[in-house]
Amino acid sequence: MATNYIKKKRVPVHGVLLLDKQVGVSSNDALIKAKWLLSALKAGHTGTLDPFATGLLPLCFGEATKFAQDLLDADKTYETVVHLGITTNTGDTEGETLATAAVDVTREQIDAVLAQFRGDIMQVPPMYSALKRDGKPLYEYAREGITLEREARPVTIHLLEFVDYQAPFLTLRVSCSKGTYIRVLGEDIGAALGCGAHLNALRRIQVGDLFIDSAITIEQLAATEEAARAALLAPVDALLTSFPALYLSEELARRFLHGQRLALGKEDIVVPAEQGRVRVYRDVDKALLGTGLLQEFSILAPERLISTNQNMPS
Repeated sequence: MATNYIKKKRVPVHGVLLLDKQVGVSSNDALIKAKWLLSALKAGHTGTLDPFATGLLPLCFGEATKFAQDLLDADKTYETVVHLGITTNTGDTEGETLATAAVDVTREQIDAVLAQFRGDIMQVPPMYSALKRDGKPLYEYAREGITLEREARPVTIHLLEFVDYQAPFLTLRVSCSKGTYIRVLGEDIGAALGCGAHLNALRRIQVGDLFIDSAITIEQLAATEEAARAALLAPVDALLTSFPALYLSEELARRFLHGQRLALGKEDIVVPAEQGRVRVYRDVDKALLGTGLLQEFSILAPERLISTNQNMPS
């Protein structure tokens, strides 16, 4: 059911809201509500969570949206409860039951099966997904009773850890690469155990270097005085902590923001030893300027630049 929001004056808001999404809420609905509560002009999320799933959903506002792709590409960590013995058409609790089977598996069998799914594996995307075929999401075909052939895709399971088993519920912790479907992983584990399975619960606890411990619920955001809500956002560079930091003088900062490549070899600044992406700051006030590519011979090429007035050199 759609929520009616009173029209509010929108203002520039920059930063990252670490949202603890609750069950039954779509990622897009959570984004719309958070954007309204913050009166923000611009917002975007960094990859969705299914409505039945809970946990960390980083929401980007203003200049932070320029760096949302970094979290889309980041590794994710989940805690999940796999319900053995029942398969559903969606692979989770929201679907219709397709089959049931007796569950008679041992811890030794579980350990042996989990070992098969660690590392680089191939995974077939589910029909109930937002992947598109001929411009139409797969879940729309699925709702029409149509099943399409899908090619298996490579994903990496960095960690697949046994947490608990109280038959028929198997609790796991999973750390994986982008594009991994935990619903499919649960189904595949159930199939390998010979009894089938679906996900009973799914909670995301980490995205890149961001953790659920720092997240707040939409209810906590709403309960905060409106003037104080923006202070709950993490700074834009919370998305960039995996990249080395580089600090520029005011003159170099001005040139960097104008899109100029900089030769840093003869400058009196500390240049990271490794080539690659860096987060760039103005040294005098530690203001984030954006990201750059550090190239051979200490050449710094601007990549994505911050354009908020407060970070522009005078």
